[in-house]
Amino acid sequence: MKIATVQFTCVPADVSANVKQMVALIAEARVQGAELVVFPELALTGYELEAVLARRDLWVRADDLRLDAIRTGGVASVVNCAAVTDGERPAIETLVFGADGELITTYRKQHLFEHEQGVFAAGQHDGRFELGGLRFALATCFDNHFTELASRGAADGCQVHLSSSLYGTGGGVEELATVYPGIAKDFDLHVVVANHVGPAGAWTGCGRSALWAPGGVLLAEADADRPMVVTAEVG
Repeated sequence: MKIATVQFTCVPADVSANVKQMVALIAEARVQGAELVVFPELALTGYELEAVLARRDLWVRADDLRLDAIRTGGVASVVNCAAVTDGERPAIETLVFGADGELITTYRKQHLFEHEQGVFAAGQHDGRFELGGLRFALATCFDNHFTELASRGAADGCQVHLSSSLYGTGGGVEELATVYPGIAKDFDLHVVVANHVGPAGAWTGCGRSALWAPGGVLLAEADADRPMVVTAEVG
């Protein structure tokens, strides 16, 4: 299966504008032959925590009409967003849509980073799905710093570990270059990470979205300073 990891600069707190960008990137991934596209953390809003906490119109459900253009893009997609919950806080949730637009599964970030803890509700369950004969595990950014999550995925028969993330310039560059190939090496998994590039809330995304083979060999990597779609064969 050919998988695309996508990085772009989100329009702050504008779901419709970001959907428009994402649809164009899905089309580019489709031209490259991708069967699955992975987007960064909070791709629908950007990493705009204050806005997300203040505005419920930025919280989405899987059947949100604003996502129709993504669902009809003809490529399976992994979309991370601020999602409606039963409580007073949203969750950082990954929605996985099939190429036919049907919802395959969802996953809520379990390990919230410092300032996220006052904004979001943490997830309680791991995320899994199967597509194209492969079994996938889901994670979101800080989740990947807890090795038991990747360990459970490998033990559950997953072959590919997918992460929507935000790593900034500075220390984030080293983390990105260390954590993910480490997962590939330690747990014998393909690993895919989609990162932000450019302004992302209080951060500046460092790009370098990438795919690694089991063992930690880099398969493909995006640039550090511009929106890109990069693809690699997985499985």
